[in-house]
Amino acid sequence: MRRVNVDAVVIPGTDPHQSEYVSDHYKFRDWLTGFTGSNGTAVVTLDKAALLTDSRYFLQAAEELADSGFDLVREGDYGDPSLLQWLNDNLDEDDVLALDGRLFTINEVNRYDRFCGERGIMLATDFAPADYIWADRPPRPAALITIHDEKFAGESLDSKVNRVMDAVEEMGATSMLITALDDIAWLYNLRGEDVLYTPVVLAYAFISRNERSLFVDPGKITPDVKDYLKSNGVQVREYDDIIRYLERKRDTEQVLLDPDRVSDALVQALPSGKIWAASPVAALKAVKNAVQQDGFRRAHERDAVAMVKLMRWLEQAVPSGNITEVDIAEKAAELRREVSGDLYRGESFALIAGYNEHGAIVHYEATPETAATLRPEGLLLIDTGGQYPDGTTDLTRTIALGEPTDEQRRHYTLVLKGHLALMGARFPEGTTGVQLDALARMPLWQQSLNYGHGTGHGVGQYLGCHEGPQSIRTNLNPTPLQVGMVVSDEPGLYLAGRYGIRIENLLLVVEGDKSDEFGTFLRFEPLTLLPYDKRLIDETMLTAAERDQLAAYNRLVADRLLPLLDADDAAWLRNKLNR
Repeated sequence: MRRVNVDAVVIPGTDPHQSEYVSDHYKFRDWLTGFTGSNGTAVVTLDKAALLTDSRYFLQAAEELADSGFDLVREGDYGDPSLLQWLNDNLDEDDVLALDGRLFTINEVNRYDRFCGERGIMLATDFAPADYIWADRPPRPAALITIHDEKFAGESLDSKVNRVMDAVEEMGATSMLITALDDIAWLYNLRGEDVLYTPVVLAYAFISRNERSLFVDPGKITPDVKDYLKSNGVQVREYDDIIRYLERKRDTEQVLLDPDRVSDALVQALPSGKIWAASPVAALKAVKNAVQQDGFRRAHERDAVAMVKLMRWLEQAVPSGNITEVDIAEKAAELRREVSGDLYRGESFALIAGYNEHGAIVHYEATPETAATLRPEGLLLIDTGGQYPDGTTDLTRTIALGEPTDEQRRHYTLVLKGHLALMGARFPEGTTGVQLDALARMPLWQQSLNYGHGTGHGVGQYLGCHEGPQSIRTNLNPTPLQVGMVVSDEPGLYLAGRYGIRIENLLLVVEGDKSDEFGTFLRFEPLTLLPYDKRLIDETMLTAAERDQLAAYNRLVADRLLPLLDADDAAWLRNKLNR
């Protein structure tokens, strides 16, 4: 920093593709600070350093940052400054603030530029300390690319590109630069192993009516993939050639760019005309076709069989006193492999197993050092998901390991009432997630209780477990829910130092009733098939309609799962469903 006259540098925890999970090659923030959480930004000046993160990671960050030289700054309503406030407090006029423009979107850089302009600070976007000081940096991932078979995707590469180009041209552009890894994987029907939990490939794509390019390390491409891409008119280029390629584009070309996805470095390299718009790929990807919808149903059936086995194993194993939170993740993976064989491709995120007070930490991740030993008492929250070529799963169940207290049953039932209210919703076409969010929160709100996370997120098909553009949360999101979208339904309640409760199903948006007067209404079809813990349900708090809805869900679970279970697992399930 002194050598190039930089006074402060901001270091994000992401990669050039704005991925939720990043490969080891891009974990410079982790290497520098010791912090390994998925959300957190480091900032370094010549005489101090800080790591800013949110409430999910306060405990983890405090532990990992100990003796690192980095101060922990708690984002949110905790009296600590935001990142820009921190920079404002620690920089003077004429100081130089630096970023690596490859890791920040153009919208993010514009935000920093406005901040610097208002305070007389200079902004540089070409400072990349990782390239110089990270001596033992891991190489870029080299895993081979695979073809995502059309029997799972339900649509060819050619059809997808043409549909995307229809949308691109409607926006006034002639071509599009695509940088989001899940968008590229969906568009070209490719999958990979470059990022943990999400089967994607490190790549860029550029498309027009006359061109389909894929920028990727050539060593990843097998002969079958090479033939597949060639037969679909896709030209393979080196991953590192993207900047030079963009610099050579004609300045008359109109390129569609998503300002929340495309990095500043790529934008600066592109001389041609720019059309700024949200990626049409994300919107098209979110709506699953009939083949994908059937795939989701099959994947959830297999996943549920494994989860029945997991819950039954827990009941038998916990009294021994030898089971910890860490053991649950290992057992879940073992059972998913046992049930699905080669169709199980790994977790869709790191399993969360939070016992008692650990359950109150929303994104808790147990380690061998911190894992609690389970006892036949208290509450256990398990949030887990699997990746399968026909679908991605994500479910949460909170279970009693012993006799629950009246308070625990009351709190669980309040969460369940909200969960059922959303799952049973009927709503007109054009409804957005923010309009439905209150359904899940209302039972808690009426008792002056709440939860701080979103109620629902989109889910990809053998892609990201957290997928947009749709969501169900209090934040305003104008994206309407459409037939074919998959969303989660996961209200919760968290009492720090005591216990946490969350219940989550994945839901498929399907067509409901039609009316000449009021148009088409939509509803949700439950994809997740696993009973709720009846010991935690206070039926006196349920209305007759809620009891009927719960009974209908239990019948659905029984009808779909009992034919797939062995005798012992079927007997366990019948007991949980009161059948």
